[in-house]
Amino acid sequence: MVGSSLRAAILTKREGFRAGDKLPSGSELSKHYGVACGTVDKALDLIRSEGLIVARQGSEPFVRERTERPVGLRPHLEAAFAAPHVTVAFSGFSSETLHNAMQEPLDKVRSGRLAPESINVRLLLPDTSSPMAAPVLVDELRDEAALRERARTIALTNAGGIAHSVEALAELGLVQSSSVEVKVHKASSLFKLYILNRSEAFFGFYPLRERSMTIDGSTHTSYDVTGKDTTLFHHSAGPDDASLGSQYVQQAQAWFDSVWTTIAYERQA
Repeated sequence: MVGSSLRAAILTKREGFRAGDKLPSGSELSKHYGVACGTVDKALDLIRSEGLIVARQGSEPFVRERTERPVGLRPHLEAAFAAPHVTVAFSGFSSETLHNAMQEPLDKVRSGRLAPESINVRLLLPDTSSPMAAPVLVDELRDEAALRERARTIALTNAGGIAHSVEALAELGLVQSSSVEVKVHKASSLFKLYILNRSEAFFGFYPLRERSMTIDGSTHTSYDVTGKDTTLFHHSAGPDDASLGSQYVQQAQAWFDSVWTTIAYERQA
């Protein structure tokens, strides 16, 4: 509980916890959260292992600079759902990672532990109806419709799962409004981008791997993207527009919006 509270305070910059700021002493945290000092020590060990704080000998831990470093998406996504108006923009191959990462914060909304007023999700995916850069057969980089159909099924399954989970919250009266919009474009996705609440961006390149799989009894050896091996780098908007983090988030959002409003279109069923 204490670890989750501290993590959320740091990720959302509440209580003055910004990069470089010292945390209160262990005794102060113990008094603030009403728990034993040993519990606080365990919580600090947890968020230290996640790279959110740095401890130097002889001084209190301080909040680590979180711009441009490898991170996990899940805790940041949960912190984003603590805001009254949640926005998630994703550009990538299938939104499978996002679908999985959203389940915990959505469960907390359903149980009343998180209570945003609105949730809006936009998914920008490749159009798999045409030949793509990947997946392609290793043999002469030839297109294979069966591979694209498999990619389409994965994308539809995960986008549909996100839409069902999010939109059901409004139907149940748990949020005032919710929406999931999906558009596709003809470019191949060789990287993934998440933007949370227009204040945090997560970027990573898809590694390409050779893999073999059997589809309808036929084995295909292809070059394909591997989302689970993607390292995400976190960029967080700072206190002013001139900071590197703020500029990165602004440009990432501008790029996403420009593609969304120009060359992207609704997927055909």
